[in-house]
Amino acid sequence: MFAPVYFDHNATTPLDPAVRAAMLPWLGERFGNASARHEYGRDAKRALDVARAQVAAAVGAEADEVVFVSGGSEANNLFIKGLAGRMPPALLAVGATEHPSILRPAAQLARQGWQLRRITVDGDGRIDREDWRDVVSRRPVLVSVMSANNETGVVQDIAALAAAAAGIPFHTDAVQALGRIALDFRSLNVAGVRAMTISAHKIGGPQGAAALIRDRRLDLEPLIAGGGQEGGLRSGTENIAAIVGFGVACELAAARRVETAAHLQALRLRLEAALGGLGATIFAAGAERLPNTCYFALPGIDGETLVARLDRAGFAVASGSACSSTESGPSPTLLAMGIEPSLAQGALRVSLGGANSARQIDDFVFALKTMALNLRRLGAVAYSG
Repeated sequence: MFAPVYFDHNATTPLDPAVRAAMLPWLGERFGNASARHEYGRDAKRALDVARAQVAAAVGAEADEVVFVSGGSEANNLFIKGLAGRMPPALLAVGATEHPSILRPAAQLARQGWQLRRITVDGDGRIDREDWRDVVSRRPVLVSVMSANNETGVVQDIAALAAAAAGIPFHTDAVQALGRIALDFRSLNVAGVRAMTISAHKIGGPQGAAALIRDRRLDLEPLIAGGGQEGGLRSGTENIAAIVGFGVACELAAARRVETAAHLQALRLRLEAALGGLGATIFAAGAERLPNTCYFALPGIDGETLVARLDRAGFAVASGSACSSTESGPSPTLLAMGIEPSLAQGALRVSLGGANSARQIDDFVFALKTMALNLRRLGAVAYSG
C-alpha cells in the first residue's frame, strides 16, 4: 500500500552511516587484540579507550566507570547476579514492569533462596510511592527500577526514588532512555544510583555492544571468568568494531538529543491526536513518557492481528517488547498496571525514530483506520477471557 515504514525503534534502530564508517576498518585491516603487547594490540587498546571516553561523556560518567558487555541483558544480569554473588540470600526488589532481563534473573535468585519483592506501579505505570516507601522500609540489599519503559515509554523519577532509598545499592536500566532523555550518571550517583545499563543498538549503534556504568565502589562478582578484561568484571576479548561503533553512536546521540526529541515529540503528538479520533486507548497517557513511544489499543481488535496486517501493508510496529515476542497473551507490563486483559490483548506499540515523518504518521493512521473497519466487520475481536 505504501513505501515500507519502520516504527519499531524501541526494538532496535538502523545503523547510523557515521557509525558504520567508524566500524569498517575494525572489520578488515585493523584487527588487533586490545590485550596484546605489540602495536596491533596497542592500536586496538587506543580505540577501546577512545570509545570508553565517548560512552562515559554521553552519560556524565568517568571512563573507568564503563564496563563493556555484549548487550543490555548481560549488563542487567551483571548487576543483579553480580551483586547477589557477593552476599548471602536476602531481600531484593525490582519494579513490576521491568524488562525480562531484570525480572528473570531476579526470579532465578528467588528460586535460590532470595526473597523477591516486585514494586507495584499505578495505572499509568509509575512506581507507586506508597509501596516504594514500604519496600525501602524493609531494606532490600539491591533494587532495580528502569529509567524508561520499553513498551509504554513511561519515565520514572529515578533520582527521587534513589534518594529515598539511601544506602541501598540502586540500579537503573536506561537502555530506552539513552539518546531520548537527559542522562547524567554523576548526578544520579549523588542521589544514590550505583549502576546504570545502556546499549548501542537503541541509538543507531551496532547490536552486540552495551555497557554497565557502575560506581567504582560497587563490588560485583563477574558472570564470566577468564582473562580479566574490563577490570576483571567481564572477561573475554573485546569486540572492538562494535565498541568503536558504540562510542561514535553515543557521541552522535548526545549531540542530537534535544533536536531529535523535539521532532519525535511532535510526531507522537500528531499520532496520538489522530488515534483519539479512532477511539484508541493510549496507555500511560497521564505519565511522562519518552518522546518517541506510543502504546495503544483499539478496543475489540487483537493487537497481533493488526501487527501482521500492518506488516503486510509495509508498516513495522510491535505488540509489545521485542524480547517477549515469542510469548502469547496480554503484556505483563499492562497487566501490572491494572489494564483489563481484553484491552491489553489489543496493545500496539509505535516507537519512532529520527528519520520518520509526518507523512508516514498520516499514512499509518489511514491504514490503521481501514484495517480496523475491516476487522470489526470480520469479527476479529480481542481476547475476552
